[in-house]
Formats: sequence, C-alpha cells, structure tokens
Amino acid sequence: MGFVKVVKNKAYFKRFQVQFRRRREGKTDYRARKRLITQDKNKYNAPKYRLVVRFTNRDIIAQIIFARIAGDVVVTSANSSELPRYGIPVGLTNYAAAYATGLLLARRHLTKLGLASKYVGKAEVDGEDFNVEPIKDGPRPFKANLDVGLVRTTTGHRVFAAMKGAVDGGINVPHSDKRLFGYNKEKKALDTALLRKALLGGHVAEYMKKLSADEPARYQKQFSRYIKNGIKPDNVEALYKKAHAAIREKPQRVANANRKTAEDYKKAAAPYRKKKLTLKVRKDRVAHKLAKVAAQRK
Repeated sequence: MGFVKVVKNKAYFKRFQVQFRRRREGKTDYRARKRLITQDKNKYNAPKYRLVVRFTNRDIIAQIIFARIAGDVVVTSANSSELPRYGIPVGLTNYAAAYATGLLLARRHLTKLGLASKYVGKAEVDGEDFNVEPIKDGPRPFKANLDVGLVRTTTGHRVFAAMKGAVDGGINVPHSDKRLFGYNKEKKALDTALLRKALLGGHVAEYMKKLSADEPARYQKQFSRYIKNGIKPDNVEALYKKAHAAIREKPQRVANANRKTAEDYKKAAAPYRKKKLTLKVRKDRVAHKLAKVAAQRK
C-alpha cells in the first residue's frame, strides 16, 4: 500500500480563510471593485466616482458613488420608480426606462454641482454616440466610471442604456458604442436608427401592434396597465420625448409628504412608554421598601 498524504489536516483548517461575505453571497466582484475604486496616489485623496446601475424585478437604481475606508458614500441617486412623476407610468424596467433613469441621475447630479447649465449633454435623442467634451475657460465635465456589478455585459443590455442616458445628460462616462443596442459585430458599426427606436420605446410599440393584431386577448392581458393609462402604440415615442423634456426641466428630487419623521415615531410610541419617575418618587419608593423590610424583622 502506498502512503496517502493527508492535506486537510488540523494545520490546514487553522490557516483556512473564508472569502468576504459579499463574495460568498455572490454580490460583489472584488477583483473588479478594486480596479474601480483604486485612485492614483498623486490625486491626494480625491474621490474616484462610479456610476452604479442595479436592476431589481420592479425598479432600476442609478447612483453616483465614491468609496471610503468606512464604506461607500452615495452622492446622488435616481430610481425608475420616480418616472411616473415625469409621465411614464408603466414599463419601469425596460430599455427606454433605463435610459430615462440615467438621464434623470445626470441632470439631478449636475444641478446639485451647479454644472447643469454648462454641460447640457445631448437634448435630442437621435441614437448617435456622444461624448462630453470640456468647455473652454470653465470647469471640466464631471467624470464617473460605469460600475455594472455582476451583470453579463452583453450587447444591448439595459445597463448600457442607463449609461447612455447619463452621458446624454452631461456626465463624462468613458465608453465605447460596441455594447449599445443596435451595434452590428460583423459590420463593426452602430445602427443609430435602431438605437433611437429602443431609447424611445419603439420596440415596445412595435410589439404592442403585433400582439394586438395577432392575439387580442393576450394583448389585453399583457398590456393591461398600458390600456388603463390610455397609452397606445402610436403615442409611445411622444410619451418618452415629453418625459425627457420634463426631466431636464425639473430633475430635483421631490420630498415625500407622507414620509414619517422622528417626531411622528415618538408620538406613536408614547402610549407604550413608561413615564420616567422623578427623584422624589424614587426616594419615596426606596423609603417605603426599607420601612416594609424593617416591619417584617420585628
């Protein structure tokens, strides 16, 4: 019999190190994160900003973030759940909604920095690739690197629609057009008409027309919220154009009137809290207990 070496012995388990929690949970790619947040030493503690785009089943979250040792700091954020305020009540997770969310984030962030009038971005959606150029005798454009998280960076992914919205909104995001919707790998060229169509919800309108003609019952079920809001295939493009103009006009976040304050929570908890006893009452209670013990000893 040959000798089999025991590799995972007691010494091995003493030296074993588990991965970071978010790596174990499959939430963070630390190899990518390190390269996104590491800044040159000669930048003298200047933050390195990231355009973070994340998708849930019902929402699109876009944020401008920079890293600190204590944790990430969110500078500005925008959600697709805010789009109904700008006239987009449905389809809050599609390609066109991702573009609108990126545009909203860019205009909101530049307004906060006082750069909105200096860097207006691209007002007309024509599908052409666009890069923000610095103005003469003025501040440089705000720069942020795209953080896609763990999504598969396939051509036509919604994460690049949000990036396109941020770029058209006036933020400098280094990018290539190779991952935008409509890029042809064989021709090595971007079909701008196809991209414009997707950014303005044209693909949704086209499918609505096809489904209503072929399967009316399914159309009534699948697009019930569109029908309820009076959105027809022919006015989808106008809907998004109007929303883009509204976003540029007033990108600031609106405070929620129904949001509870700390005082509201205190009032709600008041009936269940015990009233704090005064010093005199506490002393009287102690004296009463001492008197009771003394009477029992007699």
